[in-house]
Amino acid sequence: MELFITVAVATAAIMLIWDCAEVGRNDAANLINAVFGARVLRRKTAVWLAGVAVLLGASFSSPVMETARKGIFDPGLFTIQAAMTVYISVYIVDTVLLYAYSAFGMPVSTTASLVFELVGAALGVSIGLSEVGISVVHWAVVGKVVMAIILSILLSGIGGFLIQRVFRGVIRNNPQDRETVLLHGPWVAGLILTFLFWFMLMKGLKAVSFIQSIRTDIFDSYGVPMTLLVIWGIFTLLVHFALILSGQKGPRYLFHVTTLTGMLCVSFAFGQNDLANCASPGLSTIWLWNHADQGTAMASKIPIPKWALFSCGLFIVLGMQTRNAQRVTRAAVNTGSQFDQVALWAPQWCIKIAGMLIRPFANRSKIKSDLTPSSEISDRGKKVHYDTLRASVIMAVSACVIAFASGRGLPVSTTYVAFAAVVATGWADRVFIHGDADLKYGRAIWVVTSWFLAAIIAMVSSAIVARVVFELEIVGLILGIAVNLGIRFYVDRRSLRHEKNFRKAFANKQPN
Repeated sequence: MELFITVAVATAAIMLIWDCAEVGRNDAANLINAVFGARVLRRKTAVWLAGVAVLLGASFSSPVMETARKGIFDPGLFTIQAAMTVYISVYIVDTVLLYAYSAFGMPVSTTASLVFELVGAALGVSIGLSEVGISVVHWAVVGKVVMAIILSILLSGIGGFLIQRVFRGVIRNNPQDRETVLLHGPWVAGLILTFLFWFMLMKGLKAVSFIQSIRTDIFDSYGVPMTLLVIWGIFTLLVHFALILSGQKGPRYLFHVTTLTGMLCVSFAFGQNDLANCASPGLSTIWLWNHADQGTAMASKIPIPKWALFSCGLFIVLGMQTRNAQRVTRAAVNTGSQFDQVALWAPQWCIKIAGMLIRPFANRSKIKSDLTPSSEISDRGKKVHYDTLRASVIMAVSACVIAFASGRGLPVSTTYVAFAAVVATGWADRVFIHGDADLKYGRAIWVVTSWFLAAIIAMVSSAIVARVVFELEIVGLILGIAVNLGIRFYVDRRSLRHEKNFRKAFANKQPN
């Protein structure tokens, strides 16, 4: 058993790095969707800026880390070997699951995958252990996390739609027009900054002593509504003076600034939330090994240092630079694009369902009002898929929802939240009722369907892998990794062929 534990720890350290890179390919790639889609920054520049914010966010991830670490199942009911088997099995499944989704440009949630993988692996190991059984899983916590994920999607979707509809109603299709921005820009930008201030600082960082003192001295004394109203007024005045002093360029780039601010906040919230999720199995395995003399229950309570989370953040940033990460970003941006023709793929059954759903709006699709953003090409000759107003709303809504959940120690999905915001703001801007509307909507249906499939695959696969590794020990570990590599090889070849075919089909669809 000692040999297995040593091999398991070495494997966990390697797969921790591996899994962080896979998270960078998929989950973290969604951090820059709005900035990239609006052509505010080049993709590489946006990746590194987001990476810095992710690393900073990792410093405040402890509540989520503890939920992911021992909230889903009780490691104290297992031996060291059994607990390590659970964590290793999660990584064997998670790395190949994320890779497969990323290879086809499909966004998937690290958080949701991890939850169901932990449940499946814990059940797989507990089979045959009569003294443990299914009670090893904290079903109440699992239900709470799943509900938090569902509610976060609904909040992001509803909030994104309503806020975008209001802001579009006043800004219209003129987010860079000087007169329009001088009139409405200050209060719109001020409201966005107020939302970010409240949810990022007062909710996301509420455990920090400095923030606690601010809440006690100001918010509790004067009331939250009145304080937020004053803060909104202050931000509005600051933005107004900044626009006046900046001359001609200020109004043109106001919503570029709010988009970048939102991206940094989303990335910070990601570091608080999703980074802790992907790091917890590997770091927990290493900490179990280092403190095995204290027992599984006690070892799982020992705090994990910030430098370990920082290191994980670096590997996530490296994963964001890969080819598959670009596919995920490109597909998500195209799904909510304001261009009529987009390069996307969706199964025919999804496209048919989408066609039936948008048919009642067919007559409206022939008319584009001044509320519908126009299709533009950037100075570098690239398509501008979102204007900066919509990009600002996507980032702000996503950041607020994730930060609020992080402050409550609830792991939620950056991917699901960001995707819901993209689709909801697209509905508000009427991008799903003209052009390739059925393809865009069909792609959204396919993505959501794949989320449910991912949960089932994660749970069943982890249970099987965990049982095999628990019974066969090192042989089972080698077998699991071999199957992982085999699936990756198959997926890589299949995805390259798929990419080539759908690009060829899109090229043939374009007018000569």
